[in-house]
Amino acid sequence: MKNIFLSLALLVLTASVILVACSKKVEGVTDNTAALNPTNIDLAAGNWKTVLLTRPDTFLVAAPAATNSPAYVAELNEIKGAQQSLTDGQRAAIKYWSAGSVLRWNEILRGLVAKHNLPPYQNEDGSYPIPSSANPFNYPQFPFSNPPYAARAYAYISAAQYDALVAAWHYKAQYNRPAPYKVDSSVNALVPKTALPSYPSEDAVLAGTMVAMMSMLFPTEIAYIQQKVTEEEYSRIWSGANVRSDIVAGEALGRQVASVFIARGKVDNVGKAVGTPAQWKQFVTDALANGKTPWYSLEAPARNPMLPFFGNVKPFLFDSATVVALRPGPPPAENSDEMKQETAQAKNYITNAPRENMRIVQFWADGVGTYTPPGHWNAIAASDFITQNYSEVRWARNMALLNMALMDAAIVCWNTKYYYFTPRPTQVDPNIKTLTGIPNFPSYISGHASFSGAAATILGHILPANAAEYTAMAQQASDSRLLSGIHFLIDCSTGLQVGQSVGSYAVKRAQADGAE
Repeated sequence: MKNIFLSLALLVLTASVILVACSKKVEGVTDNTAALNPTNIDLAAGNWKTVLLTRPDTFLVAAPAATNSPAYVAELNEIKGAQQSLTDGQRAAIKYWSAGSVLRWNEILRGLVAKHNLPPYQNEDGSYPIPSSANPFNYPQFPFSNPPYAARAYAYISAAQYDALVAAWHYKAQYNRPAPYKVDSSVNALVPKTALPSYPSEDAVLAGTMVAMMSMLFPTEIAYIQQKVTEEEYSRIWSGANVRSDIVAGEALGRQVASVFIARGKVDNVGKAVGTPAQWKQFVTDALANGKTPWYSLEAPARNPMLPFFGNVKPFLFDSATVVALRPGPPPAENSDEMKQETAQAKNYITNAPRENMRIVQFWADGVGTYTPPGHWNAIAASDFITQNYSEVRWARNMALLNMALMDAAIVCWNTKYYYFTPRPTQVDPNIKTLTGIPNFPSYISGHASFSGAAATILGHILPANAAEYTAMAQQASDSRLLSGIHFLIDCSTGLQVGQSVGSYAVKRAQADGAE
């Protein structure tokens, strides 16, 4: 066993650091983050409303062995043996994961989104290859984690983790097995002590959920995630917070809950979101038939439109009919005086742009190789949630509300974009040279504005004291797309309103989930 502990020390990796600068200073989590020490352990969270599970005991977790049984005593001895010779690497793992499992897995997910947010390079014939989930290691590797895909990934993982923790809290209350350091005073508590029962382990529940969800979302990263799972689970044993049977039960529960979300993901229509060349051409044909100038890719060679049917993906917070109901009315007619003014306004903003505008544009750019606009809002939320001393289950609940709102905002936004198929300012006036890249999808409505409106609305509900600040940030994120020359004002203002409408559904869910 000692050899296992020593070898696992080599698995400890330094957490990535995310540095962000804005009118609101947002600093990413580092290894110096304080250990999670909840003000309220939310022991009644097993009664909170779940997302997909019909009941918290959908999956059976067997009763644990008694704390005076030979099996449990052997598990205590495993902890005490390990604690006699902890390495620096093992202590670093304990410290890293003690900051909070929801927090750390969200950090890791943001890193994976950024890693895979790379559009494929064109083939020799000028066409573009499309990532395939059936052959994820082939070039281009699956997935291309563009903003809609990323929003869906954040939502599925956050919602699955939340449901899994509600189930875990149900069994914690039912079995009420104390932590090892409470059973045996010779076990050192290397993390803050808590009254929360230890069976099943919340860390293992989250780890099991995460590694299972990777098979659907980031299949090429399963080996890396499994490495992190092993690191986290052993850190809980080394720290005296859990015995091995707590871990085994927790991971099994997390994987089972994840299977429900994976089953949903297989039929939520994301597999049809790319479309076909014939369908791409049909957008152009329909626009011309209606007397409109169609949007087209300004890349050379022209790139396939980004996920033109993502607007048909099944949302979390409402049904597909509501997606259509939330779709705004059309933008002004192309040849109208209003649209001419909007084009001139877009051009004016990029002409001799002041330094402050450039700063805003760059801060909110969130383009290729980043964790995307949804990830940006995850980083903002995580930075603020750290100060609140939430329990793991409340962390998961809040992140699930945020990310379901972001995913559903992406669905309504993409539904709108391809319904109207509106050109961008750079297509209407080729003299407009953007201050950042040109996204490869139609203009109306702005994705950044939609994401930001939704995020600010639900975050303002969760942390009312910060509501005005979130609103201001959302407005700045929306404005950044106008200031950069890639959107019209109508795209931004309407997108912000649509996002706020989506966010209101997350607020309604929060008010009814039993956590407030």
